[in-house]
Amino acid sequence: MVERLEQPELDALWDVDDPVGSAERIAAAASRPDRPELVRAELQTQRARAFGLQGRFAEADALLASLEPATGILHVRIVLERGRLLNTEGRHAEAVEMFQEALQAARREGDVFLAVDAAHMLAIADPARGEQWTEEADAELAATTDPRILRWRVALRNNRGWSLLEEGDAEAALREFDRALEAAVEYGTPDQRFAARWAVARALRSAGRAEEALELQRRLAEERPEDPYVVAELAALTGAAPTIEP
Repeated sequence: MVERLEQPELDALWDVDDPVGSAERIAAAASRPDRPELVRAELQTQRARAFGLQGRFAEADALLASLEPATGILHVRIVLERGRLLNTEGRHAEAVEMFQEALQAARREGDVFLAVDAAHMLAIADPARGEQWTEEADAELAATTDPRILRWRVALRNNRGWSLLEEGDAEAALREFDRALEAAVEYGTPDQRFAARWAVARALRSAGRAEEALELQRRLAEERPEDPYVVAELAALTGAAPTIEP
């Protein structure tokens, strides 16, 4: 019998674009009486995360509180999800404290996946030290050969790339997006590989390399002609009427 929540099961239940459906699927999985208590509790932390994405902050907080006091991996997950709730509410300084606690607790437990998750959230909540947190997260990955955990490199480098692009450093952003694409090719899902190629093209446009960007976006359009982000970039690159914010 599984003694803790395994990531493949959570991947199957969780869809960040569908927090309502995710909460329902997770609740059903957590209600099974044959599951170990720790697994049911871990699932409830993810249900709280889904509540947070719906703006149901009080319910999410109460659900996490109902799981305390906690130790070990459950403590890591509770603190991590409290940080996510605080960050979503715009309480970034408090969120950073939670994520730092989650990072240290995950390291004590030897859980690379959750340590990287905490560090990647620190890079989001604490952008002034975004590079530091990204590198710390990447360093955690040296301890594993698990492809599912190594997939974190896609998100880490993608997030760092967008931060740099927002700061106006298109060339540095392009380097990060290239690294995200390399990771996506090796460890990512088809959607991640598509999104990583799109991000490279987007950075190419900002770097003044419009012809290369247009060529790549056209190739992406052959695969997914109705993709709104590809359509928007093609409009931006060809002078057509814009569709969505480029």
